[in-house]
Amino acid sequence: MGFMTWQRFRCIVDCKSYPDECISENLIKRQAELMVQDGYLDAGYEYIIIDDCWSSKERDENGRLQADPERFPNGIPALADYVHNLGLKFGIYGDYGTLTCGGYPGSINYLEVDAETWAEWGVDYVKLDGCYSELEDMEAGYAEFANYLNKTGRPMVYSCSWPAYFEFGGYPVNFEILATTCNLWRNWADIQDSWSSLTTITKWFGDNQDRFSKFSAPGHWNDPDMLLIGNYGLTEDQSKSQMAIWSVMAAPLLMSLDLNTVKPEFKSILLNKDAIAINQDSLGIMGKRIYQKNDIEIWSKPILPIINGYYTYAVAFVSYRDDGHAYRVEEKLETLGLTSPNGYLVENIFEPNNVDLIDFENIWARINPSGTVFLRLTPIGSVLSN
Repeated sequence: MGFMTWQRFRCIVDCKSYPDECISENLIKRQAELMVQDGYLDAGYEYIIIDDCWSSKERDENGRLQADPERFPNGIPALADYVHNLGLKFGIYGDYGTLTCGGYPGSINYLEVDAETWAEWGVDYVKLDGCYSELEDMEAGYAEFANYLNKTGRPMVYSCSWPAYFEFGGYPVNFEILATTCNLWRNWADIQDSWSSLTTITKWFGDNQDRFSKFSAPGHWNDPDMLLIGNYGLTEDQSKSQMAIWSVMAAPLLMSLDLNTVKPEFKSILLNKDAIAINQDSLGIMGKRIYQKNDIEIWSKPILPIINGYYTYAVAFVSYRDDGHAYRVEEKLETLGLTSPNGYLVENIFEPNNVDLIDFENIWARINPSGTVFLRLTPIGSVLSN
């Protein structure tokens, strides 16, 4: 869980025209301070990660990466110290190829040097992209870089991008190797700030989930990309849908927004303690899409506690409809794998007062267009009586 610059701030480097948005130490300090002051750190968002366009266009005389001197006048080590002193962890971006996607120096011939540099700088998280590199070299090259990270002795979360490049290049992805090499990996397309982009990604994950869901577990996660919540492209209902699906999929929760201008309704979604608890459930099981009908999907994830041998479940009803009214769905509990003989206690994650959604045989919901009804269903340990 954390904050990443890319989706909201991209590669804005003109600090004269856009002083509050350019990729700079001032931006990182300001967002880091807000993460602490506004409760995001307390909620679990502990990493702040600079994506592309932070570096100088040239390496230094020793072949080491260096920050842009105008936008990061105090250098990355000082910025990492500042972040650490706030109680946060610090992440950075690199690229396996000759150049980053934004045209800055890549790591292809400097893998060990860059791993050592980032460890010396106090980096806690490394995202390694794959622009300007050869597909056939990626699997071995990413593993080589993992070895160099481990060799430094500094714990660093390792985010890999080669599966996304393989998917679009027609190469098969070996998820067993991924799970032993990387802590998280981008599976598919970059998310853009729109409902259409979000739904393209969620549908792809649903269609392909059986290939990779079993490789998601504590220490290694499938990553559908950043949260759009609080930016320009999603409504409140659509933002709840993303939070619900990401929570069910046990996906990394990486915000990418301006925390200085976020509206209260979006902040409350990002800080929803029950959604976060489902996302961070210690079983680490990636939930799946288990139902598709009439442009409604149901996503389900087994979580703790287990009572009398029956899992608790997080269940998200998600609408892709646009017909202007809340659409009712009703299904039998057993159809959704809900088989506790004593029934379930229902908690509504985003509407706590709306829990009259279940009996001993059926479950139902009315879902707003492009919205969600997100439930936690806890098995009842014994038959309730009056």
